[in-house]
Amino acid sequence: RLFVNGKEAPQAVPAGLSSPRSFEISGLATGEDDFLFLSDNSYPGGPRDAIVFSSAASDETQTNWNGLLGEIRLRAEKPVFLQAVRVYPGEDQVTLEAELNAAKPWKGTLCFESDALAAAHTLAAEVPAGVTVVRTCAPLKKDALRWDLEAGNLYSLTAEGDGLDPFETRFGLRVFRAQAGTLTLNGRRIFLRSEANCAVFPETGYCPMAVSAWKEILSRYRAYGVNCMRFHSHCPPEAAFIAADELGMLMQPELSHWDPVHAFSSPESQSFYRAELLGILRYLANHPSFVMLTFGNELHADEQGHAFMDALLSLARKTDATRLYANGSNVHYGAIGTDPASDFYASMSWRGMEMRATCDGMRGWLNEEYPNSRHNYDATMAAIRQESAMPVFSFEVGQYEVLPDFSETADWQGVTRPDNLLHIQKKVAEKGLQPVWSRMVEATGESSLLCYRAEVESALRTKDYSGISLLGIQDFPGQGTALVGMMNVRLLPKPFPFARPERFSAFFRDVLPMALLERFTFSAGETLCFGTCVANYGRTALSGALEWSLLSDSLHLSGACPAVPAPVGCLTDTGSVSVSLEGIRKPEKARLILRYAGAENEYPLWVYPEAEVKCPETVLECRSLDDRALTCLAAGGRVYLAPDSTPEALPHSLKAQFSPDFWSVCTFPHQAGGMGQLIRKEHPLFDAFPTESWSEWQWWPMANGRALMLPERIDAIVTEMDSYAFLRPMAKLFECRCGGGRLMVSSLGLHQLQQYPEARALQRAIYAYMASDAFQPEQELSPEWIRSLDIRG
Repeated sequence: RLFVNGKEAPQAVPAGLSSPRSFEISGLATGEDDFLFLSDNSYPGGPRDAIVFSSAASDETQTNWNGLLGEIRLRAEKPVFLQAVRVYPGEDQVTLEAELNAAKPWKGTLCFESDALAAAHTLAAEVPAGVTVVRTCAPLKKDALRWDLEAGNLYSLTAEGDGLDPFETRFGLRVFRAQAGTLTLNGRRIFLRSEANCAVFPETGYCPMAVSAWKEILSRYRAYGVNCMRFHSHCPPEAAFIAADELGMLMQPELSHWDPVHAFSSPESQSFYRAELLGILRYLANHPSFVMLTFGNELHADEQGHAFMDALLSLARKTDATRLYANGSNVHYGAIGTDPASDFYASMSWRGMEMRATCDGMRGWLNEEYPNSRHNYDATMAAIRQESAMPVFSFEVGQYEVLPDFSETADWQGVTRPDNLLHIQKKVAEKGLQPVWSRMVEATGESSLLCYRAEVESALRTKDYSGISLLGIQDFPGQGTALVGMMNVRLLPKPFPFARPERFSAFFRDVLPMALLERFTFSAGETLCFGTCVANYGRTALSGALEWSLLSDSLHLSGACPAVPAPVGCLTDTGSVSVSLEGIRKPEKARLILRYAGAENEYPLWVYPEAEVKCPETVLECRSLDDRALTCLAAGGRVYLAPDSTPEALPHSLKAQFSPDFWSVCTFPHQAGGMGQLIRKEHPLFDAFPTESWSEWQWWPMANGRALMLPERIDAIVTEMDSYAFLRPMAKLFECRCGGGRLMVSSLGLHQLQQYPEARALQRAIYAYMASDAFQPEQELSPEWIRSLDIRG
């Protein structure tokens, strides 16, 4: 609110939090005045709870700042002036809307000039006193450039009239529509590669107001392959849209609304968000980057609330029909399906980690379906098509937690401190984890990247899909701390190879050839057969032959499928490949490389020679530390303690999973807390089982097993990492000297996984190592220590 010399000035234009406040001070200002601004974060007369829960005002991102942002100016206008000029693009013409503010009636001719118009366009107008909007249509030049992704083609338009000061604005020509169940830009089907921005700016506590800052921010996202920014329950300042216009980036703002109980149920809520919607649409009308809008995040509403949503959608389309609208993102968590009044549907129903609580925590297809590169959402889309033909894309995909990198804490400047990270760092020091912490960060980051790729390719393999919206590739400081990003909370790439933008954009891109593999692990001598396809969501049709290479120490094979065209906006079958895996004499990791029309993709494969899986005579294998095992150890023997990987056999264990945790165990406490495996790849055991320091697909059956809870941290061959919230010592495979002999302890349950070639190969590697002279454990653990693990067989 504004007071001039003690008197309150009325608002010139109704507005919410997402557009500028404009006040009428005529008759109040004298030339030497006192101006008093009152900023009240209790939001009197508004839906406070819904506002402060949103990213626009949440303490978790915005802190508790209270004041004015951006440009503050005093404006003097003639008695009649152009208050706004809006340009709404169509196929071959634009609709021009001029808003005149008149202290007295005005009659005259308005003239609109722009290099995009076929000719200068005039309109005779007569308006009464007050604010009046006049409209006209003007044809475009046939060769006028279209605004597009990565093509920030912009035009200027000047409007003037009799006795009026000229008004200049910029605009872009683009047509964004829902057509045949897909999203199209300038008539071309596109695929959203979206990222959710939650207004996380810890050094200020508010969004930047400068175009240069937003160009830097959007360019960082683009480096990771992002082509659309969703603004989670907030709308950024105009500077963000100016930057997006120039860069060719799509933008999806939302109202400052997050009400998961009773959205739009009160008159205060309806009044506030109606004004906010109109403020956004009118103020940002000329920005071609602004293509979609929803009324908030994860809204839940009763019948009355949904009726208001429908009315608000009608109002939005009447105000501006050049954009697409939906009543919310992930409304009712997807439980009620599509909304017939909305233009598109975004739901959490399609992602590899699902928010469904089980006794074992958060699951999903990534942890429950044997790894392959064929998974898609075609069946789900077919079910949706029974009720709706609207475009569909996924909501807040990913959210794979990465352990925190503490090196960033020294760089923090501004109004907040990284106390959450410093608190975790102290816990890490107390647990004695500093020597291995950077390896743990890298391992969780690599696992996260692997899961993101699986999510993205599954979406790209879905024929009727319109995109994938991630959350997130930036860390989030709230909700107990959600460290899910390739970038840290300050929007800088984390200092590890997994966070390099080129690693992410290698699969997060317009054109991607893909292999349709039923699995990633094979036995030597098998024939590898797989189909291929290419997703083309670029601007031009492609053609050519899909070329493939299979490379390892033993294999150097290549070939090509017959040439086929790949039209724009399609998933195209590019042929099948069949190749023999003969000639491999030792376990190997191979690289399957696909190339099509300049685009490339690569898959890891593992090939293992088959041999009998048999425990050596020099090793005693047992399911519990029984008398036979103790006797063998006392005689200086070698014991392999390998219980069933079940809660009955291992009551003091954790049910692990392949993927890292989802978002934050503080927000979703049903999760067990496992963060994946840290593997001592330099260990001689892995000479016969190629591996990285983290779990790749060949570890999937074992990674989903149980991890032993340890009384203290030890040197393990395979460590189960824990969430920062717990940091419990856990292991799946370790060796020690015990009771006079040598002991290997495994909770991997390999004897229960012999249907998998990778499990057979790892079992053979363990047996061979234990029978060799290399089996010389350094750490000593007593039989009593082993018994404390409560291994029951």
